[in-house]
Amino acid sequence: MEKITSFTIDHNKLQPGVYVSRKDNVGAGIITTFDLRMTSPNEEPVMNTAEVHTIEHLAATFLRNHKVFGDKTIYFGPMGCRTGFYLLLAGDYASKDIVPLMIELYEFIRDYKDEVPGASPKDCGNYLDMNLGMANYLAKRYLDTVLYHIDDARLIYPE
Repeated sequence: MEKITSFTIDHNKLQPGVYVSRKDNVGAGIITTFDLRMTSPNEEPVMNTAEVHTIEHLAATFLRNHKVFGDKTIYFGPMGCRTGFYLLLAGDYASKDIVPLMIELYEFIRDYKDEVPGASPKDCGNYLDMNLGMANYLAKRYLDTVLYHIDDARLIYPE
């Protein structure tokens, strides 16, 4: 069986960043899948499920309510390896195109202090597995170490 594209990236060289993972033609349009890598694979501890779950709830809510990208947001969710997230947007984008959106998103997560949207037994199948404090911390870390000073090395997958 042939490897899927994301398994052909050398994860030993991959650093936190914002990468285009793939582009798919769907009907007359394109869906761009982004790899929002928050931790260094196989070097740093992975994120725990509680903070991943919290980031997912906050990001999905923020993105689907965004005035520009709300109707372009197809999906936001965690990677199984817990080193980052996938964001699927309707449209043909480069990584640099969404950096301002990612800064806006992660500042929202960093500064969020209210009840996590959808964190109730009626709305979520695992509502108790949330950690807002760690989600705030990880968003701040991603902003400070990656997003605020991002360059091509963290926008294009390593060779």
